[in-house]
Amino acid sequence: MLYIGIDLGTSAVKLLLMDADGTVKNIVSREYPLYFPKPGWSEQKPEDWYQETMEGLKELLQGFDGKEVGGISFGGQMHGLVILDGKDEVIRPAILWNDGRTTEECDYLNEVIGKETLSKYTANISFTGFTAPKILWVKNKEPENFARIKKIMLPKDYIAYKLTGVHCTDVSDASGMLLLDVKNRCWSKEMCEICGITEDMLPKLYESFACVGTVLPEIAAELGISTEVKVAAGAGDNAAAAVATGTVGDGKCNISLGTSGTIFISSAKFGVDKNNALHAFCDANGAYHLMGCMLSAASCNKWWMDEIIKTKDYAAEQKNIEKLGENHVYYLPYLMGERSPYNNPNARATFIGMTMDTTREDMTQAVLEGVAFALRDSFEVAKSLGIKIERTKICGGGAKSPLWKKIIANVLNISVDVLETEEGPSLGGAMLAAVACGEYENVEEAAAKIVKVVDTVTPEPELAAKYEARYQQFKNIYPACRELFDKLV
Repeated sequence: MLYIGIDLGTSAVKLLLMDADGTVKNIVSREYPLYFPKPGWSEQKPEDWYQETMEGLKELLQGFDGKEVGGISFGGQMHGLVILDGKDEVIRPAILWNDGRTTEECDYLNEVIGKETLSKYTANISFTGFTAPKILWVKNKEPENFARIKKIMLPKDYIAYKLTGVHCTDVSDASGMLLLDVKNRCWSKEMCEICGITEDMLPKLYESFACVGTVLPEIAAELGISTEVKVAAGAGDNAAAAVATGTVGDGKCNISLGTSGTIFISSAKFGVDKNNALHAFCDANGAYHLMGCMLSAASCNKWWMDEIIKTKDYAAEQKNIEKLGENHVYYLPYLMGERSPYNNPNARATFIGMTMDTTREDMTQAVLEGVAFALRDSFEVAKSLGIKIERTKICGGGAKSPLWKKIIANVLNISVDVLETEEGPSLGGAMLAAVACGEYENVEEAAAKIVKVVDTVTPEPELAAKYEARYQQFKNIYPACRELFDKLV
């Protein structure tokens, strides 16, 4: 049988076709627009997602027997607010994970409702990217749209609905809504009341590997696949990427260097750090995970290369960087504000330490190092909980850079395992589909048989010591700039 993984990303949908052994047979990517109606706002049209997904599925299956497809599942950008009316039509463009308009609503939730109360109800506190403050924003700023809401969905779940007719979500993605009782894997009645919604406005909850239905007859006919094709609930992008990297089970780690950057730590047990600096979410394997999320990771390098120094040859810009651990330039990677561990939408990207002898290479190196240092900020929170991490997997577009992997290994002083197939959420989605179809008994079995490590980047003691000293300097910069950031808004 063949299995399809759909990764509904921020800039494009990536579709992957996998056989029963985990061999990737085909990959297709299709872009769609991203809209910024006002400074700090970020939106997309769900209709664009669906259109490009359908066209992508047709392209993906060209040259293959569609009747061999057994299942479809998803990874997807998290936290986005999709609202439907009584006819299941989209009311307004989706408000995305990296949208920063909900500062007032977050302040209300964190300060008036209270962080302790939120953590009690959901295991998390409010961040501007989360879904609940977006709902409150619509309620406060667009009451006419709020009055029309019949269903509230997440981005990938809109595609699942269009394929199956089922309003569904999974517990990993739902964890990032600030509406889920994460510990008990159910909707929080208290949070629904706070947001002024009813539980029937929310989709039905499933585990990521559970079948939610089969494709609609008209979809099957259009794609040339069977009406018996199962659709699994799927997972949030980071939880799906964790499946694809084998980060399932207790105490395993994955770093994702995508548009955003995450450090993902799987756990058999539910747990929350005392300051809620890390997200405590359900995972795609029936257990839990802790996650630190920075809003700008590989996007920092893309911004620096594309917009500032005007080049697409990323490898050439990194080729002459040699003095690792000795750079006097530091970079705070907060282009879109920051989430973990600071929860500050007003934070901004900053270079500091330039002198007359600073070179182009120094600036490029500082960008790569700044992202690594910011990942370490979350890593330090995990260590404070007594979690011992000696190695990590790595995925995402930034993971294609050998230099960046070396920097991360030495900044975190842990081994970084490189995978044979590094396809992230799309592969994770296909694996979840295979589990839903009974190809594998569970997610851990699928990961054990499909995920293969082909290289390991190990830290070098001398270089790790240099980066330790640099990190101790780096971690002083944000506290020194915090008040200034608030004044610059």
